[in-house]
Amino acid sequence: MFENEKKSPETDVYAIHGADPEVLAYAMAKYSRSALTMKESLAEISAQRAEQFLNTFYFQYGHRSIADLAHIPFAVERLSLLAAIELVDEQRWDGQERSTRYQNFRRSGWFTPELGEQTGAYTAAIEALFGAYDRVGAGMLTALKAAIPQPEAMKAEAYERTLKARAFDVGRYLLPLATNTSLGQIVNARTLETQVSRLLTSEFAEVRQIAEKLRVAATEPAWNVQQGAAQVLCEEIGSVDAACAERVAEMLLRPVKTAPTLVKYAEANAYRAQSRRELAAAAAELMQGQAIGAAPVVDLLDDEESLEVELATSLLYPHCHYSYRQLRGHVSGLSGARLGEVIALGVKHRGRHDELLRAFSAGRGFRFDILMDIGGFRDMHRHRRCVQLLQGYTDAHGYEEPVCPGQPTLAAAGLADEYSAAMDAAFVAYRRLRDSGAPESAESAQSAQYCLPLGTRCRAMFKMDFAEALYISELRSGVAGHFSYRRVAWEMYKTVAEKHPGLAGLFRIEDVNEPVDLLRR
Repeated sequence: MFENEKKSPETDVYAIHGADPEVLAYAMAKYSRSALTMKESLAEISAQRAEQFLNTFYFQYGHRSIADLAHIPFAVERLSLLAAIELVDEQRWDGQERSTRYQNFRRSGWFTPELGEQTGAYTAAIEALFGAYDRVGAGMLTALKAAIPQPEAMKAEAYERTLKARAFDVGRYLLPLATNTSLGQIVNARTLETQVSRLLTSEFAEVRQIAEKLRVAATEPAWNVQQGAAQVLCEEIGSVDAACAERVAEMLLRPVKTAPTLVKYAEANAYRAQSRRELAAAAAELMQGQAIGAAPVVDLLDDEESLEVELATSLLYPHCHYSYRQLRGHVSGLSGARLGEVIALGVKHRGRHDELLRAFSAGRGFRFDILMDIGGFRDMHRHRRCVQLLQGYTDAHGYEEPVCPGQPTLAAAGLADEYSAAMDAAFVAYRRLRDSGAPESAESAQSAQYCLPLGTRCRAMFKMDFAEALYISELRSGVAGHFSYRRVAWEMYKTVAEKHPGLAGLFRIEDVNEPVDLLRR
């Protein structure tokens, strides 16, 4: 009998539940090395055999794709907004974070870094921002209720909830980066490994501590959502058959370590750390303290420069606060030899298994240099089908004011002075903390960034293809979205339409300058 005749000729499709992540990764990897079915593989695999297999093929032979097959859910709770932005900065990432639109973050508390004698000043600055957050949010809710009467057909609860969300959209500009949040993520083991390594290389102590906790969480027994019910079941069975109850307990209550093998060697990435220092120094040397030039909210870069110029500019961009266009103007003036030296800095310290720095993802057709508030950036940051280069947080670009067509302005609500005073005071506190540490204390200067509110402008480069440019413009310009990123999405569309007028009609987009129905969600 031929082999093909032993099994059903029909395609078999079935979902799988209950296998440990590493065991399942091993079973899937076996497809390339064995004729066994998935059911047969899982039946004959033990956690010990999976570990042996992974140690051989993952670490010794470098078959990193195996780790793509092990997906692990995590909850990361009570971390700062600043740390959350760093944590989710992965191109292969799936998760959700607490929303500033639907929750009052006043109850969240905040993170306090090690600041020594400056802790009191830091705490006062954070408390002042939260106080302003409360007052501006409450004041805007009152103004919204006065401007928008409740429709007869709308329930009072829905009316209140909708306007509260609009008020939170304004109040969030005053939340400091120190504000605590929580998030859940489901990532594969390879992403987790690179995430832990990247976070261990962070300039922020909080982020490095979270990296270590992620690694521990992956190697220690996971929390079992069925544990309570399983214990009750075992007790009921035990009253009848103790031996059976013991076997059931072994099956249902056994400790599961989600990725003990795949992340055990994750460590700080020397390539990233050393490259960061040298590229920052190169950017400072090139620009020689020049003033930051004016730039639009969205700047769609032309594609006239060479690939070498784009690579060098992209490598330097995350390590300064200049616009891409201003930085590129200086890079373009470098000699061919000097240009090559800058690019070489990006690979100088690269180890055998290190992925290239993200800046090497060059040659994308659409490159948007975006200057927007941090709060709006957090929403734009969720788009994974593009390359994002992020600059550090600073007061150098000033701050945004919440403006939504059709909604009461801060001035109309009597909140303009309150808002500007709170933002100005936060910037003063940031500068004092930044400049208060010893010159050699880089971490102390970094920690001042926790004082910056979400209304602070930040700069980031987004590189993508046309399909993603259209998708982001359409999605983020929708009337239910936050007015901050709606404006950015509209400007993205306008820059594309100006450069490629024949493609403008492909966008299904609404003019964000038109007043909207504020009760529409």
